[in-house]
Amino acid sequence: MTAITETKLEFAKLGSRIGAEIRGLDLSGDLSESTVAQIRAALNEHKALVFREANILTDEAQVKFASHFGPLTTAHPTVASVEGEANVLPVDSENGSANNWHTDVTFVVNPPQASTLRSIDLPSYGGETLIASSAGAYADLPEELRNFADTLWAIHTNDYDYSVPKNLEHENAEERRKEFTRIKFETAHPVVRVHPLTGERGLFIGGFAQRLRIVGLSNTESRDILRLLQAYVTRPENIVRVNWEPNQLVLFDNRITQHYAPDNYDGQQRKLNRVTIAGEIPVGIDGKASQSIQGDSSTYSVVAPL
Repeated sequence: MTAITETKLEFAKLGSRIGAEIRGLDLSGDLSESTVAQIRAALNEHKALVFREANILTDEAQVKFASHFGPLTTAHPTVASVEGEANVLPVDSENGSANNWHTDVTFVVNPPQASTLRSIDLPSYGGETLIASSAGAYADLPEELRNFADTLWAIHTNDYDYSVPKNLEHENAEERRKEFTRIKFETAHPVVRVHPLTGERGLFIGGFAQRLRIVGLSNTESRDILRLLQAYVTRPENIVRVNWEPNQLVLFDNRITQHYAPDNYDGQQRKLNRVTIAGEIPVGIDGKASQSIQGDSSTYSVVAPL
């Protein structure tokens, strides 16, 4: 297959802090080193990239594209993959909606470095994906609060089902929750994570961060502090709202973003497929690395080199 001609890629910004898009870049072929490097540089700068008319029409093509950026994870530590595609996770409205701010799979010791989503079935309205910059959130913190956040560690666990919240009425909610939590994971991560490529600091929290690791602090007090920090992540200035169309792929940096899928399409079909790229173990501003407390994720993901 002929490699894509090496040209300078022009990404159009979608917001001042996060998001950029490009239309008509064929991602299905053999990408040159220059093209991959330019996409990586754009991802480092914009944190979320939207590829419209990307010509990624199959799971195989999505897996091939994602593989340019590092080894892949399997689909999920507990949830079944697309049949016959070990690296592909179905994100299907039939199984609930991820209408909760989160960063993918932070309950393991080395969450994915980046995620790709590919459009398959789309509703006639709604169904967007919101992506937020946790670097923007960190920069917005008052100095005193930023200094406090720098010292904090949070416990992330999957004993909380972001894709099917307990209060969401869905015909197979209980079944999905049992699948999601069939192996329990707990990991301690720094609340402020340093990005290994850019050196940026971002708030590494989200839906799986359930409590802080502070002796004597109650769960309620922990969650109050996490809610305060989370409010900075979800400020409108830090969010890009990605509208979906056919033949579209989104690539976002899982190390320094959160995302949310609003349930605003009145029960219509919405299906995306997700492929994630293996990540390194996070480190805080003091260089200390995250620590696994419970659960072995080695069959889910290798640890990517720094």
